[in-house]
Amino acid sequence: MTNKNTVLVGCGNMGYAMLQGWLASGKLQPSDVTIIEPADTLRERAAKLGVTTVKSSAEISDAPRLVIIAVKPQVIQDILPDYKPYAASATFLSVAAGTPVALFEQILGNQSAVIRCMPNTPAAIGKGMMVTFANNNVQPDMVHFTEDLLATSGQVAQVSDESLMDAVTAVSGSGPAYIFHFIECLTQAGITAGLPQDIAGMLAMQTVYGAGALAAASTDTPSQLRINVTSPNGTTAAALDVLMGDNRLQNLLTEAVEAARKRSVELGKS
Repeated sequence: MTNKNTVLVGCGNMGYAMLQGWLASGKLQPSDVTIIEPADTLRERAAKLGVTTVKSSAEISDAPRLVIIAVKPQVIQDILPDYKPYAASATFLSVAAGTPVALFEQILGNQSAVIRCMPNTPAAIGKGMMVTFANNNVQPDMVHFTEDLLATSGQVAQVSDESLMDAVTAVSGSGPAYIFHFIECLTQAGITAGLPQDIAGMLAMQTVYGAGALAAASTDTPSQLRINVTSPNGTTAAALDVLMGDNRLQNLLTEAVEAARKRSVELGKS
């Protein structure tokens, strides 16, 4: 039997990446954490970090302070009832995509303390964007504690209206895929312009990476950075005339984000 402060339910790629960040930062010690993971290979991988690993919730003896749900959304309703005995004393942090707080309250009880988090895949390398929504039952100290944990995986923001999580999903949750596709397109444009594939790929990848890093580090807005690099009647201006003419790129991205937001709403109702 184990008695730990923090329980992580599910230790797949996202759960494991976050666990690595918590331990590397010192926010949690290995002795603070119990991993509940039925898959042998994933459990063995986590055990190498020094944490306690078990197959099921039945192997926990006392109520933890924090239960982190990092399983696939479709299994939430199957596994969550096992944790109802801890609902009176623990805070639940969910990183399961598209799973509303109401589902947790329905299964765990209306008095349960639940924080919903929408991470994105760059969290796996500590460069993620995590957005949270907490219900009224979460105590301020647990809000701060969970935000500190999440901050080891990237930036953290909060919304006070859970319905905004659909827009969050559309912008930052799905957003990395938009950027990956942009890299694909810029690479192909370079090839069409005559560059070898490997050189075009390197130029596209590093340009997106470098521009993002510069935007994050600069005190200038992205708009000002764009202006700074655009000489009148120069090459950049010629390209931006295509991208910005008739708000072409702005309209395309707005349409894409709205499509993702609407789909997030649909999935939340299913």
